[in-house]
Amino acid sequence: MALPKFFEFFRPFLEAVSDGDIHTPKEVREYIKNKMNLSDEDVSVMLPSGRITYFYDRVGWAKTYLDKAGLVETPSRAKYRITDEGKKALASGEIIDLKYLEKYESFKSFHTANGNSSSNETIEATEEEKSPQEILDDAFNQVNSSLSSQLMDEVMKLSPGQFEKLVVRLLLAMGYGSGIDDAGKVTQLSNDGGIDGIIKEDKLGFDNIYIQAKQWALTQTVGRPEIQKFVGALTGKQAQKGLFITTAKYSADAIEYAGNLLGTKVVLVDGDALMKLMIRHNVGVSTEHTYEVKRIDSDFFEDEL
Repeated sequence: MALPKFFEFFRPFLEAVSDGDIHTPKEVREYIKNKMNLSDEDVSVMLPSGRITYFYDRVGWAKTYLDKAGLVETPSRAKYRITDEGKKALASGEIIDLKYLEKYESFKSFHTANGNSSSNETIEATEEEKSPQEILDDAFNQVNSSLSSQLMDEVMKLSPGQFEKLVVRLLLAMGYGSGIDDAGKVTQLSNDGGIDGIIKEDKLGFDNIYIQAKQWALTQTVGRPEIQKFVGALTGKQAQKGLFITTAKYSADAIEYAGNLLGTKVVLVDGDALMKLMIRHNVGVSTEHTYEVKRIDSDFFEDEL
């Protein structure tokens, strides 16, 4: 049989966790498979990439969309539970599709992160107004936007110490300290003097990058006073290079202050930039598939064959 569309997995997913208990992804997939009367062959059909099945992919997207709407939650890694709003959705008897989810501001904000309006309008626009390349780019951006959101969810579950280790690993993955033994380290939490980590830029340790890592709520703002404290900590180390990295965002005066420092260079990385760097350098993510987009080589045809 033809596999149901991904939004048709929303209600079965909610039903799979409707008892209010915590469930594993395997339990949810098994329930949905039985509920939809899908055969082993149905759930084994692979995406064109050959890396994942349609079934696995659509259950995963259902979880993401329901989570962003606040109908399910992830109390711990790889554990799902229905919320009160999810129970209300089931009890309503309404069709739970994209239009239904868009009545929740949290989902609407997530779903329109790339400037899209409603799902129907988006589909019509891509079919009538955009070239295939633009549609492909939009799809790529939507996948990355969703990935960034899911990645941030996982990062916010880390302990402060784990977050600091993550930041050091990211810098090493970016190439800082390349070829140097013990190039990166996290300072002791109890007595770090305002410095959370250090990256060696040369083998003898003449030049180091000092790190401040703040795992703050996404709605919080890092202000100028926090940057000033960090600069003071750098001065205490007679350091000239600092990286202030946070899951939150920066105030305008914090950005202005960091940009006008004399003698000390402080780079600010906010939550959005952090997610982009993690994705770009494969920290906490892995490549599922690589698509090659090719075009006509005009020079080839203009030259004499």
